[in-house]
Amino acid sequence: MIEPTFFERDALACARDLIGCEFVHGTTGGVIIETEAYHEYGDEACHLFTRPSAREFAAKHPAGTAYVYLNYGMHWLTNVLCIDANSGEKGFVLLRALHPSRGISLMKERRSKEKKRDLCSGPGKLTSALGIGPEQHGQSTNAAMTFKFRKGNSAFEIVEDRRVGISKAVNLPWRFLAKDHPGVSVAYGRA
Repeated sequence: MIEPTFFERDALACARDLIGCEFVHGTTGGVIIETEAYHEYGDEACHLFTRPSAREFAAKHPAGTAYVYLNYGMHWLTNVLCIDANSGEKGFVLLRALHPSRGISLMKERRSKEKKRDLCSGPGKLTSALGIGPEQHGQSTNAAMTFKFRKGNSAFEIVEDRRVGISKAVNLPWRFLAKDHPGVSVAYGRA
C-alpha cells in the first residue's frame, strides 16, 4: 500500500513515480500508465493558480487527498493533492489512464465498451469506469478511503511529454506515461 507520505513530495516526482502502481476503487482498478502534474506556482493550467476554491481546498486538506472535479460539465476527473514537505508547494497529479487489472466486467458495463483498452484510456473514461464521482472529493489516504494506491513493479519505460487538453502552459513536459502502451490517452510524441 502507498502511504500518505508518498504525496508529501513535489507533484512532478509523484506523477512519475505513480506510473506502474495500481489504483483501486472498490472492486475495480488498474495499473497507472499515464499521469499529469500540476503546480501551484508558475503553472497557469493548475486549478491552484486560477481558482480560489482549489487553494482553499489545498489549505484545508493533507497530502494524498482526492480532488475530484467536473470537467467542462461532462466528466469527473480524479486528482491527488501533493504538498512538498520541504518547500510547502502544493500541486495535483491527474490520473489520465489505467491498464485495467480488476473488476473488468463491471468497468465494461459502466462504460458500455467491450475492448479492455477503451475502458480507462483517458481521465474521464477512467473515472467513469471505476465509478468515481463527487462523493470521493475530499477523501484522504489518511482515512478509510474507497480507493487505494498499491505499489507496483513496473517494467514500463516511463517517458515525459506535454500535457494534453489544456490551453495554458501547454509546453511543460509534465505528462508521464508508459511509452508505447496502447491504453494511454494520447500516444507519446503526439501531444
